[in-house]
Amino acid sequence: MNQKQKRKGKDIAYIVHPLSVGLILARAGASEEIIVAGILHDTLEDSIAEKKITKKMLVKEFNKEIADLVVSVTEENKELPWDVRKQAALEHIKNFSQGSLLIKSADILNNASELLEDYEKNGEMVFDRFNAPKEKIIKNLLRAINAILTCWKENPLAKDLVFLANDLQMIGSPFFMLNSPARIIEYKDYDENIELECSVCGWKGTPKSSDCINTDSHFAMDVSCPICGKMILVAGYASA
Repeated sequence: MNQKQKRKGKDIAYIVHPLSVGLILARAGASEEIIVAGILHDTLEDSIAEKKITKKMLVKEFNKEIADLVVSVTEENKELPWDVRKQAALEHIKNFSQGSLLIKSADILNNASELLEDYEKNGEMVFDRFNAPKEKIIKNLLRAINAILTCWKENPLAKDLVFLANDLQMIGSPFFMLNSPARIIEYKDYDENIELECSVCGWKGTPKSSDCINTDSHFAMDVSCPICGKMILVAGYASA
């Protein structure tokens, strides 16, 4: 990376992000190859044209395993429209190895944590630096988290990802409540094996598998998504 490169829309050296990803991976007990690949994860995607990094260079300077890991988490074509790129990236997660999943987890944890910190300081204006609206940015992060945890429930960073997902969902909550309302049924029709899908992060399961059931709500009960915390089912008594 160019030493003068900055984080997108910020006056912070770009190197801070990859080093933070490496630190997260080290704390998660990742192997040396995964840690190194985590530090290098953006080199193919974001290196400037004058000093473009290639897979061949990574193999020569490090090894093929590290180069393959970096390639696996790299978006193939950044010239495509934002929606197309992000959907392709989400689909690609399904084929990740555990090493790639761990790198992607650490990348999301650092990026989204920084986003939340900036949002707390500066509010809605933090989303001006992105190429998509706030709701799409948050929804994409949440769907990536769900895709990762669907592939690897034993991910050592799983708890951190779920905690982060809840915070992300909360800052998008007004929009999600209006555009993705909870499914409403009568309590007599409730069954712990009803098939559910979170319209925000994409989690699929049942109230039983969610295990996020609130019986103290002003409804008879409500069920929330175990990934992002979005209320997805409300069971209430029939009105008189």
